[in-house]
Amino acid sequence: MNKQQIEKIANTFPTPLYVFDISTLQKRVAELKSALPAHVNLCFAVKANTFIIRELVDCIERFELCSPGEVNICESLSVPESKMVISGVNKTPAFIENLIQTKHEVGVYTVESMTQFRLLYDLAEKYRIKLPVLLRLTSGNQFGLNEDEIVDILQQYCNSPCLKFKGIQYFSGTQKQSLKRLKRELDYLDDFLLKLQSEYGFTAEELEFGPGLPVAYFLAESYDEAEYLKGFSELLDNMRFQTKITLELGRSIAASCGTYLTRVVDVKKNRRENYAILDGGIHHLVYYGQTMAMKIPKFQLLPQKPDEELQNWNLCGSLCTINDILVKQLPVRALHPGDLFAFETAGAYCMTEGISLFLSRALPTVVLLKDDKPILVRESKETYPINTPNYESEEL
Repeated sequence: MNKQQIEKIANTFPTPLYVFDISTLQKRVAELKSALPAHVNLCFAVKANTFIIRELVDCIERFELCSPGEVNICESLSVPESKMVISGVNKTPAFIENLIQTKHEVGVYTVESMTQFRLLYDLAEKYRIKLPVLLRLTSGNQFGLNEDEIVDILQQYCNSPCLKFKGIQYFSGTQKQSLKRLKRELDYLDDFLLKLQSEYGFTAEELEFGPGLPVAYFLAESYDEAEYLKGFSELLDNMRFQTKITLELGRSIAASCGTYLTRVVDVKKNRRENYAILDGGIHHLVYYGQTMAMKIPKFQLLPQKPDEELQNWNLCGSLCTINDILVKQLPVRALHPGDLFAFETAGAYCMTEGISLFLSRALPTVVLLKDDKPILVRESKETYPINTPNYESEEL
């Protein structure tokens, strides 16, 4: 967003607030698709940002849903069932049975454990339908199945009338700036898929892969993304096992479209250090890799003050904890109440990972900027449903 758009939105809606620029979002999806091989589809992990789902429906092939809440959100936004990937390590029997009983057209279910496999199999048998599934291969953490478990499932149930095995899902982390690491992972998957085909007669129709493409959040960070995506595309094209590939992305799709606006509400000097108190804080602005506020995120400060000398300022939020520091020793012009900070690259995870309930402050406003028009999608309200006891209830 440019300076004029930021000022207009900040003067229309109360801070703190998030702004998600839809034109930037759609441009980002187009950039990714043009840089990646033609046989690659995109899947958006909705945990990254639930407010932009509707704007992605027509340009993203899939949506990764990891909770009943995310499913409800997508249903309310009319996301086609065929585009839904029902994922997550905790699939409760009641939730999955309700989906299977009422939604027979879900795109695919992931299998994270032998318990989940048995649940899906039994329910498919009960309702006499054939469920499409992806078997998630673990990368060495709490997610997914071991290789031998996948082999056992395929050997025993590959021709089952209850389950349609679509392929393998694999995810091992985020913010991967090393193409060598991605090559090792793809080589491993290549070998495993070829082994399943040659030794066990299973030919995967699809590989869903979470590459963890990096995002540069801080001023000191930079990398040649065009060269990176070119190298990654070559790795995908050079896989020996050729199949449809779906890349599960969240951060890489959504980060660039978001801006977080927060105003200075107080300034002070404590023991020769300049402090600015903002009406936002770390409960709203969460950058991956931010350590003790030592890194400087990309930002704009309005109004601009080109004629004033630079001073070092500690930017602190509104929470009653010494940890609520957004940036330490930031060199900017003298700050005053009312000054506006626009923190950029805040479109992914900031609004979903923050400790929003701490101090019971109101959730921030959310605005979409679409066709250069700001659209209010969530108004900030002073509501406290979690920690307000119902004293009128007969049973406490």
